[in-house]
Amino acid sequence: MDPCVFGLLTQKEYICRNQIHMNNLGYVPKRIYFDSDGTEKLVNGIRTISKAVKSTLGPSGNTVLIESPEHTKGITVTKDGVTVARSIELLDPVENLAVRMVKEAADRTATSAGDGTTTAIVLTEALILGGLSLIGNGTSRTEVLRELILLSDGVVASLKKESKKLSNAMLYDVATISANNDKAIGRIIADIYKEIGREGIVTVEKSQTSNTYTETTKGLKVDRGFTSPLFITDQGKDECVLEDTMVLVSDIEISTVLQIEQILKPIITEGKRLLIISPCSTNFINTLAANVLKGTLRACVIAPPNFGYKQSELMQDIAISVGATYFSEKTGDDLSLMNYGSLGHVQKAVVGRDKTILLRSSDRVNQEAVAERVGQLTSAMNNANKKADKDFLLERIASLTGGIGVIRVGGNTDLEQKELYDRIDDAVCAVRSALEEGILPGAGKALVDVDLKGIVGDNPSKDRECAGMILSQALSAPIRQILKNADMDYDQVYKNDTPHGHGYNLKTNKMGDLVHMGVIDPTKVTRSALENAVSVATTILSTNAIVTMARTYEA
Repeated sequence: MDPCVFGLLTQKEYICRNQIHMNNLGYVPKRIYFDSDGTEKLVNGIRTISKAVKSTLGPSGNTVLIESPEHTKGITVTKDGVTVARSIELLDPVENLAVRMVKEAADRTATSAGDGTTTAIVLTEALILGGLSLIGNGTSRTEVLRELILLSDGVVASLKKESKKLSNAMLYDVATISANNDKAIGRIIADIYKEIGREGIVTVEKSQTSNTYTETTKGLKVDRGFTSPLFITDQGKDECVLEDTMVLVSDIEISTVLQIEQILKPIITEGKRLLIISPCSTNFINTLAANVLKGTLRACVIAPPNFGYKQSELMQDIAISVGATYFSEKTGDDLSLMNYGSLGHVQKAVVGRDKTILLRSSDRVNQEAVAERVGQLTSAMNNANKKADKDFLLERIASLTGGIGVIRVGGNTDLEQKELYDRIDDAVCAVRSALEEGILPGAGKALVDVDLKGIVGDNPSKDRECAGMILSQALSAPIRQILKNADMDYDQVYKNDTPHGHGYNLKTNKMGDLVHMGVIDPTKVTRSALENAVSVATTILSTNAIVTMARTYEA
């Protein structure tokens, strides 16, 4: 029976009957598609996802309405390409395989650069369609795809060569363009980077109010507050503020005062303050708080941040930042071995109900240890495959080297907040990428400005020439789509005499130097989009047989 059986049975009933049928067979039957049968379905899937996603590209791009139980109230409105792509699942298994592979290009780009997912999908579609129409007539598919990869490497090298360092003024432009030309968002992101510095890290979180605002921290931020309100020293601000403070860092539970007696004696004798970052029993916290109230000791206790493996890693970061020795039960340490020299030091500790800010003392920190730790985290970040892992590592790097900024996104409705959150998150990632590798002329012009003829070379083989034609068509696809979304034609806007780096600014309706006009793209975004598009396209173009599980129920 054809899958249109959904019209007679519920989807759940259909799946159940199909599963029973397969179980009776004793194996899972497969369906195989060869040559044009499979290729046609792959192309249909690619066209479907691309048509939905590329309508969002550029300043004149359109929003997409998505129904999904994973989104707030089952619905979302967005111009974020990767959000649109992730929401698409097709009924036909072969078409859905194509969708999943194209989404792979988008996800890889989002993970590595944080933006450019729509560009990656547009490039992927153009490469696949170009390959299907041009490969043949005396050319070898294998050789053409090999040449395509080599030529794309040449294009990437050319883009890196043309890249320019991001200035403070351009930072605002990158943020504005990535936020779909929202100047207010561009200004928020530019201002927060100016405050925390280029080495700082900006994260995006949802606000509990309708307002969008920023928070910055130039010291080390720990997402834990005081364990008892009895430690509060500033009742007006509801904070415990400790100046010239020693810091104990451990994941070993402290249950009695006797466990850290050898530390408390010099602290009390020298009139120092003590911040304890460690799991502590209620009895210990109450005893310490009682001594604080009597005035015999100035101290505060906060719990270790996060959970699981992240807790251990964050605690090690804190210890390195404040110059403390980290005592952990995982390595067999004992608090009885801790002495006054094992403590770290901060100029000031501000402990609130849910967070702690540590202003570090540079003379007590081992800068070589910090640099080594940052190097390890940077390597781990470059090898991370998930955006969440990259963000976690970036926050840790920022806590060791610079400041941390948080943009809290608000909205009058859940839909508005979700849409704004996606745009701000994209813009922050784009700025981060631009700071790493620089910027290029935007609007897709950097790709068409590449001297592809020079990369292909004189008197190329037929296979190399074919690969060059495929790549040439693909490189112009993003700029053509941007203009198409604005109801304009590329051939009418751009003539043969358009100078290198010059292009059309859709915001001002003027032709000029794109970089000077603020129409710019991060080099890392453009590069990642092309590399991932070529990777996925060559995989699909080299496919000749497709095997899927049979989904048709037969009575």
